[in-house]
Amino acid sequence: MRRLIFLSLSAIALAACQSGSSQRTTLPDQPQLSVPAGAQSVNIAADPMTVRSALVASAQERGTVVLQDQPNMVVMERAMTGDNPALDSQFGPSDNGQRVIRIRVRFTGTPCQTLAVQDLAVINNVRTALEQSFVLPGNPNTMQSLQGLKSRAEQSSSCPPIAS
Repeated sequence: MRRLIFLSLSAIALAACQSGSSQRTTLPDQPQLSVPAGAQSVNIAADPMTVRSALVASAQERGTVVLQDQPNMVVMERAMTGDNPALDSQFGPSDNGQRVIRIRVRFTGTPCQTLAVQDLAVINNVRTALEQSFVLPGNPNTMQSLQGLKSRAEQSSSCPPIAS
């Protein structure tokens, strides 16, 4: 009888260990992401929560306003101060409100591999009835920012780095 109880308890303990380890290797409810034209992406050797934390901390250090902080997306804004004739000629003046650059970073993944996708837009007359949004293509400077996120998140992670 003791042997039967011991075997039953051992089987239950073994089953609990096996189910616990599988929960650590997959993250629930991770969305599928696409990389639209003009967006930039990078694979990061860290889980989505680490990527999100690194992104929000970096934004706060730089004084960038975080508008949305969600499990798989962070939206930030950076105000453009002063005259900018180049943006005025390309997107029209922002003479009835402030002009901002809006950065949206979406991410999804597993514990050691997260895809981060960055979209940029310039917003004229933000938060007014005359607000206009224009998609900006990524450039080397914005890709450098995304690479900085990759580096920062991987420093906080115990995963082996992913080659760029």
